[in-house]
Amino acid sequence: QVQLQESGGGSVQSGGSLRLSCAASGNYSRYCMAWFRQAPGKEREGVAFIISGSRVTEYADAVKGRFTISQGDAGTTWYLQMNSLRPEDTAMYYCATGFSGRPGQWSDQTAFQYWGQGTQVTVSS
Repeated sequence: QVQLQESGGGSVQSGGSLRLSCAASGNYSRYCMAWFRQAPGKEREGVAFIISGSRVTEYADAVKGRFTISQGDAGTTWYLQMNSLRPEDTAMYYCATGFSGRPGQWSDQTAFQYWGQGTQVTVSS
């Protein structure tokens, strides 16, 4: 059974930083790992994506230059470094893996099979 566990969320002021972690266990395809977020009343959206073992990454336009996705050495943990946080970044953040989509489909949540339960990020102005 695949389990994903996020950590690192919290409350910060605008301009602050947080680092989210996602620890994975079980048998799963480690090809791609991603972070999504969902704000109240909004649809879940892709934030960042990384191809395991490579430096290939993708980011949503709203976070480019501020967020960085990375992978731990063992390939079972990935991170989201979030800098220059803004109130509009407030959301529940989810990690996901088990990608079965096509290239360019990284931001499609239906292309990911496994999900964590989420960690809340709140940014105050």
